[in-house]
Amino acid sequence: MTDSPADATPYEVLGVPASADDDTLRRAYRRAARESHPDLGGDAQRFRRVQLAWERIGTPAARRAYDVGSRGYAGQTASGPSAASAGRPDTGRDAYAPPAARRDSRPRARSHGHPGGRSREVFLQAEREWVGLGDPIEDPYDPALIRSAPRHIRRLLAEALAEEATAAIVSDMGIGVTVWHDLDAGSEGKLDHAVLTPSGLWAVESIDWGAPVRVEHGEVVGETLAAGERPVKELVRAARAVQKQTRVRFTGRLLVVPDAAVDGDVQLVGSPKKPTALVVRRSALAQVLNGVWSPAGSVDVFDIRDRLQQTVRFV
Repeated sequence: MTDSPADATPYEVLGVPASADDDTLRRAYRRAARESHPDLGGDAQRFRRVQLAWERIGTPAARRAYDVGSRGYAGQTASGPSAASAGRPDTGRDAYAPPAARRDSRPRARSHGHPGGRSREVFLQAEREWVGLGDPIEDPYDPALIRSAPRHIRRLLAEALAEEATAAIVSDMGIGVTVWHDLDAGSEGKLDHAVLTPSGLWAVESIDWGAPVRVEHGEVVGETLAAGERPVKELVRAARAVQKQTRVRFTGRLLVVPDAAVDGDVQLVGSPKKPTALVVRRSALAQVLNGVWSPAGSVDVFDIRDRLQQTVRFV
């Protein structure tokens, strides 16, 4: 389990509603632990997720802290220190709210558009419809409210957070880099980012399914992808739409995912000589954008930047 809002909640992992009483929760944990135990023919990864779920809600104190959205869940979990003291990401409101403006004076990449802006709009609209139109929401980023939302709504927020995480990485690459966020791709929706570096112009999608994924037969697949979802195909279509609009060709296409989602830093989709896309761990993104996996040679940054500035549209 991660602290991504797209990930399954402890209740979902154990297969019980959040309203389950303590006895029902305990029986669900024992059943899930028995079914997933590797010594009994179960899956080691699922067994670990069951144990983490129990750490978070297995005692009354831990469960109360999780349910109200505590940053550390509880001072002591069923088997060790709190999530906060164990070094996991902060899951208080600030982990979900839009990022504050950065105030340090280091040179930043040139940035245009609003990273995660459209995804947050879609999330907030879906959240309002789920709560009930007309019913006030005091804090749409309250962790307790988000954790109680259906998973498809939580995933909308996770997508915004993923886009903002990519934007932060690109921003730290310095003034020699230019990035455009939330580009209008016409009938294909939007392209999350177009990143221009001396190594090329990259079409980038940032996404978080809240669970591991893998590459099979030229596409990204996983248990938590929506029915009919084809991320690589959707990235290719969005990139082509932007390319047709701007008349500027992309060097390559990247799908940026959380580190825990894949086993390696970079996975090629398609032919090694001419991949359709690269699936990239978030921590390896800067290395890829710096040209480690790009074709030989460089691009005319100034010409491409000027052409994009004149033709790009935002959603």
